[in-house]
Amino acid sequence: MKIINDFLTSVLPYTEWVMLFLVVGGGLFLAIYSKLLPFRYFKHALDITRGKYDHKDDPGEVSHLQALSSAVAATVGMGNIAGVAIAIYLGGPGVVFWIWITALIGMGIKFYSCSLAVMFRGTDSSGALQGGPMYYMTQGMGKWAKPMAVFFSIAGLFGVLPAFTANQFTQTLMDVVRPQVNIYEMSVLNWKILIGVLLTIATSFVVFGGLKKIAKVATAIVPFMVLVYLLAVVFIMFQNAAEIFPAFKLIFSEAFNVETAVKGGFWGLVIIGIRRAVFSNEAGVGTAPMFHGQSKTNEPIQEGLVAMLGPFIDTIVVCTLTALVIIVSGAYLSDETNGILMTLLAFKTSLYGYGDVLLMLVVSAFALSTLFTYSYYGTKCLSFLTNAKIGPYYNYIYVLSITFAAVASLDLVINLIDLSFALMCIPNMIAVLYLAPKVNAATKKYLAKYNNE
Repeated sequence: MKIINDFLTSVLPYTEWVMLFLVVGGGLFLAIYSKLLPFRYFKHALDITRGKYDHKDDPGEVSHLQALSSAVAATVGMGNIAGVAIAIYLGGPGVVFWIWITALIGMGIKFYSCSLAVMFRGTDSSGALQGGPMYYMTQGMGKWAKPMAVFFSIAGLFGVLPAFTANQFTQTLMDVVRPQVNIYEMSVLNWKILIGVLLTIATSFVVFGGLKKIAKVATAIVPFMVLVYLLAVVFIMFQNAAEIFPAFKLIFSEAFNVETAVKGGFWGLVIIGIRRAVFSNEAGVGTAPMFHGQSKTNEPIQEGLVAMLGPFIDTIVVCTLTALVIIVSGAYLSDETNGILMTLLAFKTSLYGYGDVLLMLVVSAFALSTLFTYSYYGTKCLSFLTNAKIGPYYNYIYVLSITFAAVASLDLVINLIDLSFALMCIPNMIAVLYLAPKVNAATKKYLAKYNNE
């Protein structure tokens, strides 16, 4: 594991600057190029999501709401609860500001990429309708972009492995339940292996059921658990109302503090914020378009508007609330807690000593929903690289990797995900920027129709 981690650490700096340029630079370009149009139709996006414009005869597999729930299920979870804590641990409270900036930019990227996912849908070897970066690269850009699509798919096989989720979920159970003490005296390593095996079995029951089963489970779990999490956070905010304004003040002041003790100085602070925001909402990475490309619609722009809500929900709302809890509770001042342990400490100290148990239940639901949804991405990547019959075999690799992730070090897991996401981001953002004029043309046509109704 140390050899793998050292390799990932050495390669990562070369890719993160390219990702920084493409996500932030490309995202700012798209915001200006669209004249902030997606943001101006936020209410319309909500109407589409709640089914106001659904037509049962439209092509696709899942509804707008199911597509959004499935995509959000993959992002609302460990990235918002543990990922934010890791960012604050590495960069201090100021890193939250850069998470916000990246999320706002990400909303525009999601609009363009998920519009393209429906606009340039293709068919796999079995004739089934498919959407995603590999299809808008080959269908929209032409055959010359096939190597980009292949590169994206190979990186995707590693990027969507359940490493971070399984790792942090296992850590949560070990810290809250302490099974080696309260259940059965066995080494920590053996307990982690056992938890990994049980997670593997539980995940198998859902992932081998296909997209519709994943979407059905995600739609049932995600909205309820997000609500429970938000209510708990609001209660903590109410208890610490006097500390909320100082917390925001601290975030803004530290965001531009060049002397912040962070790896790489000021730019290191910015990069940490961007990396964690990208992991949180996956804007620019290209995973969400794989789900949104399966939505039942003939209107690509509708799906783009629905997808835009993802970064707002999982980063602007959920990440901000997590960050505030960590800051107002003082948990961020602890030097010994990182990742999920910091968030657990924040909840435990704020909810009469039982907050960590409540968070464990929420994390369990988030972790399972994320485990269920990520497998679909890997299946699509392998199907594109081979054929539709071989693609589902990725699920076996996926579920077996859960046990490995449960015992791996946090540093290894973070570096693997960051590198894979950066490698996925590069070809995806190039394709999105190249095809952006086609989205603008379709948007103009769609809005003319919508405004005349």
